Amino acid sequence: MDRNQIIGFSLLAALLIGYVMYNQHEQKVFFEQKRTDSIAYAKAHPRALVDSSKAFSAVQAADTSVMADSATEALRRLQPPAYNGVAQTVILENKKLSLEFSTKGAFPTAAFIKDYKTYKGKPLYLFNGKGNALSAVLPTDNGKSTADLYFSPVVRQEPNGDKTVDFTADLGNGKKVNITYTLPANDYMMQCNIVLTGMTASHLPLTWQTLVLPTEKDLPNERMSTQVYYRNKDEDHDYFTVATEEKSIDNKSNAAHWLGIRKQYFSSALIADDGFTKMESKFSYKDGDTTIAARNLASLELPMKSVGAASSASMRWYIGPNDYHTLKAYKIDLDEMVPLGFGIMAFVKYINQWVIIPIFYMLAGFVSNYAIIIMLMTIIIRLFLSFFTYKSYLSSAKMRVLKPELDELRAKIGDDQQKFGMEQMKLYRSAGVNPLGGCLPMLFQLPILLSIYYIFPSFIEFRQKSFLWADDLSTYDSIFNFGFEIPFYGDHISLFTLLMTASSLFLALYNRNMTPQDPNNPMLKYMPYVFPIILMGVFNKMAAALTFYYTFSNLLSIAQQFIIQKYFIDEKAIHAQLQENRTKPVVQSKWSQKLEEMQKMQADRSKVPPRKK
Repeated sequence: MDRNQIIGFSLLAALLIGYVMYNQHEQKVFFEQKRTDSIAYAKAHPRALVDSSKAFSAVQAADTSVMADSATEALRRLQPPAYNGVAQTVILENKKLSLEFSTKGAFPTAAFIKDYKTYKGKPLYLFNGKGNALSAVLPTDNGKSTADLYFSPVVRQEPNGDKTVDFTADLGNGKKVNITYTLPANDYMMQCNIVLTGMTASHLPLTWQTLVLPTEKDLPNERMSTQVYYRNKDEDHDYFTVATEEKSIDNKSNAAHWLGIRKQYFSSALIADDGFTKMESKFSYKDGDTTIAARNLASLELPMKSVGAASSASMRWYIGPNDYHTLKAYKIDLDEMVPLGFGIMAFVKYINQWVIIPIFYMLAGFVSNYAIIIMLMTIIIRLFLSFFTYKSYLSSAKMRVLKPELDELRAKIGDDQQKFGMEQMKLYRSAGVNPLGGCLPMLFQLPILLSIYYIFPSFIEFRQKSFLWADDLSTYDSIFNFGFEIPFYGDHISLFTLLMTASSLFLALYNRNMTPQDPNNPMLKYMPYVFPIILMGVFNKMAAALTFYYTFSNLLSIAQQFIIQKYFIDEKAIHAQLQENRTKPVVQSKWSQKLEEMQKMQADRSKVPPRKK
């Protein structure tokens, strides 16, 4: 190194040392001035110092929270995927249904039935939102519920048009839960398959909770029609109507084939082809709650099949309308949920199945207006019963012909009713008149009336079909609302019910004029008028289709009776025939013999003087 280089390096070192010393001096002056300014600011603004301290503490807390979250996140990442996730919604739909599933629990939370609307015209959801769940208790982790697991969904469409969503929950250590739902392209019946990998069990406990939404005009009537219905493997059926007080059913002794919650026109049912080994259901509704029609909480046990280290089970889930043909097509008696007749009137179910329903669907095949279908049905039924109607009116005509002779007997015998009864029976027997001839034919019509009473309010075909002033034939046709409740009547006026009552009263009056009256039973002549008045309150809340049927049926009865009386019954010819019958030997029927014996016994009993005490 020469002299020039030594001098150059020395100058650079001197400059560097001088810059460092100058920079340190300037920093010292700056921080001293900053400290002086801070002390002066703190004296002038003491609040700011506290806020700064809090801010510093918050920063420290945030740092601590971040560290804690980081630790939690680290632990979370160590857990199996099924215990971590965010609930998402998966939609599975076909031409008839749209179902929303939650990836947390892998169960449907909403069921939208596409072809129908609520009475208010909104999309019809049978259930929707929180509180609707189907979960299983797993044979692992002390009974872990699938409701707490996060599932990974895979949605696919099958070649035949069916749609499937496969939910998978990985519990780690080779344990997995697969829940697969398959929705046919054009059906209300969904298939559900459950596979447990790395876990074995003989049965799988299920919890099914449903909050049924109101869909109809009259919520109280809708609740009266809401029932929990089930069928056992031995084909025995039973049902319970939902009420404000919680009810429960416990079916441990007999395997249940399916369990359904039935509303007036829609149902949801779980079906296990191998049967549920256990079934318990609790159901109720809260009075005053207009958002939920009913709630049901069921505990079920689904039998499982084990293959190696895996177990599987399957069931079906019906979500749809109470359409008789649709339910019957499944051939598992789901059509029993359509009330065609029960209790002491269970026999009318067969009339509905074999007469009313076939006639209805035959007419619906070429007539689109359901009011016209009702009228055509009434005409067909009336024609079918015309023979019995004619026999009834013929018997009434015979009684009218014999009335002058009965009046003579009554005047001759006086107040001795037992003797008059015996002489009356002799007169009828000699003339060949059956005193029950007018009643028995009418009894054959009563089952038809009862059949219509049961089926019309349950026929979903009438739902939201309008006629004249009735906007929905499945509910009452209100033309005026009072705004308050009238006991035994209601809060509205149903015009079809008024017309039914008026036509019934007119028919009763017409029959009274055509039928001889017993002067010794004055109450009998008022009964035909009291009964329609009583029924007016009962039918005021009934379906307009039902009250329209009875109204039209009454009008047909009046017309039919007029035609028969005018063109088919000749009272002169009847009188001549009765006189001719008297000349023939009397053949007494067993019924007449029994009746006469009873009258004689009654007469003899009344002649025995009372014993003296």
